[in-house]
Amino acid sequence: MFLGKLYFTWRRYFQWIFCRAIKYAAILEDTPLPYLITAHSTPLYRRLRNVDMWLQQNKVSNLKLAAVKINGLILKPGETFSLWRLVGKPTKVKGFKEGMVLTNGSFCPGIGGGLCQLSNLIYWMTIHTPLTVTERWRHTHDVFPDTNRTQPFGSGATVVYNYIDLQIRNDTCHNYQLQIGISDLDLHGGWRSEQPSVQTYEVYESDHLISQEWWGGYMRHNAIRRRVFDIDYKQVGDDFITENHAIMMYEPMLPECKGTV
Repeated sequence: MFLGKLYFTWRRYFQWIFCRAIKYAAILEDTPLPYLITAHSTPLYRRLRNVDMWLQQNKVSNLKLAAVKINGLILKPGETFSLWRLVGKPTKVKGFKEGMVLTNGSFCPGIGGGLCQLSNLIYWMTIHTPLTVTERWRHTHDVFPDTNRTQPFGSGATVVYNYIDLQIRNDTCHNYQLQIGISDLDLHGGWRSEQPSVQTYEVYESDHLISQEWWGGYMRHNAIRRRVFDIDYKQVGDDFITENHAIMMYEPMLPECKGTV
């Protein structure tokens, strides 16, 4: 595993430096572009069983450091956004702290932990725009039950420096701008553009399935799709986005009710 990680890490460095086929976005602008295309926010703090609150507090500090590196990014036509190329390696020297890291379905402290919340937010917003996701990695484990879930299962994107990245290419004719901000309670962001959008998108889940595997556990499967509507809200498309397969880390079946109602 060590040698594999070393290989893929340096292969990514090589791609960043020498691959001329990909032009990476790097310009940050304070002035927002005039038209908001999509926006979303997620809570910074959640009550999680067996997870100390200091891990979430450190996560917020990590998110603030990362947000500075990408807030206001201008994504020009033909350019690619790379989360890790902009944020860089999270280290103690740069001020990053130990946050919550998901590893094989469990939690552990790790420097820079919690940045998946940022990649999840950006990915969710991007699939509500004409921008093209060129690299996205799904979570391998389903850790949290669906209680209070507001987005379809598997609609996020995990990241690990630097070989598990989130990359987005602008195949349109107009500039786009990524905005990321942090309030007291929420991580929020948006994509803006120099032209108003002529389409809107509705992301939904299909083909959901929970299967019991030969080894005794459960797997969860689904597909993420989106309906495309024109300016008159007439449906003009139904796009396949991605599919997910994850090991469930909780019992999917409700216990039998012993009492009477």
